[in-house]
Amino acid sequence: MEIVLSGIRPTGNLHLGNYFGAVKNFVKMQEEANCFFFIADYHSLTTHPKPGDLHGKVRQVLAEYLAAGLDPEKSTLYIQSDLPETAELYLFLNMNAYLGELERVTTFKEKARKQPDNVNAGLLTYPSLMAADIIIHKAQKVPVGKDQEQNLEMTRTFARRFNRMYQEDYFPIPQAFNFGEELVKVPGLDGSGKMGKSEGEGNAIFLCDDPKTIRKKVMRAVTDSGPTEPFQPKPEPIDNLFTLLKVMSTPDALAHFEEQYNSCNIRYGDLKKHLAEEIILFTEPIRNRILELSQDDAAISKAARMGAEKARESARKTLREVREIIGFKSF
Repeated sequence: MEIVLSGIRPTGNLHLGNYFGAVKNFVKMQEEANCFFFIADYHSLTTHPKPGDLHGKVRQVLAEYLAAGLDPEKSTLYIQSDLPETAELYLFLNMNAYLGELERVTTFKEKARKQPDNVNAGLLTYPSLMAADIIIHKAQKVPVGKDQEQNLEMTRTFARRFNRMYQEDYFPIPQAFNFGEELVKVPGLDGSGKMGKSEGEGNAIFLCDDPKTIRKKVMRAVTDSGPTEPFQPKPEPIDNLFTLLKVMSTPDALAHFEEQYNSCNIRYGDLKKHLAEEIILFTEPIRNRILELSQDDAAISKAARMGAEKARESARKTLREVREIIGFKSF
């Protein structure tokens, strides 16, 4: 069974883009592979979160991923900081990572430009920590977005370098993985780009949003004055609404509004009302489960402990073998 690993950043609530872009596929994948999903709270320290904020966000992310279908019995869902072995492997990898190659990483250069007063060592060595996260479980596949492809290539470099330096074919070389035709790209409500919190609160529908909030956000979605001739190409904001409708509603409903658009009889208000109710119908069970879990300390703690135990078993074995390969031996 292949080992698959994916990191989850504790930066905000799950939205429809996250769910259809990755989480839905993770839920399926845990039935077919040995999956490790971790909440990357070490990584978040580069932005210096307050202790209360950090703990609260980790807890919320854990509750939301459990509510969305990740099963701690079927996969390993753990918190990064519950694995001190990750920090030790991170140290070992940093000893063989070089300043020039780290400074050339695109994400580091972008963040250094955007936050010149906080160019910390964690930002510089982010690829080393990401590599430690992946190879500590000897992951073979890593689902990554475009923005992380270079960091995954750095992981492959570090794994090869370790194998070559110590003349051991120890770490497998992880491969980038995408979901192919199963990957659904959910657009935002602001008329352009993908759904995401970084684009503004009104751009994304969160799985924990209540019906009133969902209706308000959808009704504010960007539209135009409507088509002026039959079968007129849809501008991006309108095409985005139809994409959301395709994801959330039935083929009959989509066909109905397509016909309305192509005949120049479209009423965007009707489309938005229908879309909002479909989103509410879909998200309500997940939202209710999130609310239940958010108030159930025992369930959250149990899931975190179970994930930590399973992840530690894998990580301890790797670190024990890595230390022996490097030459650390007990007296």
